[in-house]
Amino acid sequence: MSETPPPVTDEMLSVIEPKLTKQKVVDEFLSVNEPIDKPTPLTLESATDDLFCEVEGDANVARQVIAKLATVYDPEIPVNIYDLGLIYKIIIKPEQHVVIVMTLTAPGCPVAHLFPSMVEGAVTAAEDVDTAEVEIVWDPPWTQERMSEAARLELGMF
Repeated sequence: MSETPPPVTDEMLSVIEPKLTKQKVVDEFLSVNEPIDKPTPLTLESATDDLFCEVEGDANVARQVIAKLATVYDPEIPVNIYDLGLIYKIIIKPEQHVVIVMTLTAPGCPVAHLFPSMVEGAVTAAEDVDTAEVEIVWDPPWTQERMSEAARLELGMF
């Protein structure tokens, strides 16, 4: 189990630069998926065809985590890491612990050393999450096809 992530610093925040327009994507996702009274496994592919993230565990907590992930932005691309398709898997474990399996756009990402703690800090800000850990993987490698439709629109990739 990982240690509690350090608090988000001004240095980290200067890299994130959240945009309110991206919150609309999360709000729309949450509005079409009404709250569930009991924990239900959720596969996001069944909810939206343009998001590629596997979810294990409580769907309500997963939605909270997704909302927080959508506030973390890639420093080189003005799109949040969730819409970029950098999040491969969200695992909701007992005792309010979340594991995020993610990648980066490139192994040489200049903030690769900051990203795990930034993501952990964002995820632990979710109401029903106490601890989080981030696992960076390189297989499968990230490609532009993993991006959501909203990200493609933002970047003019149609």
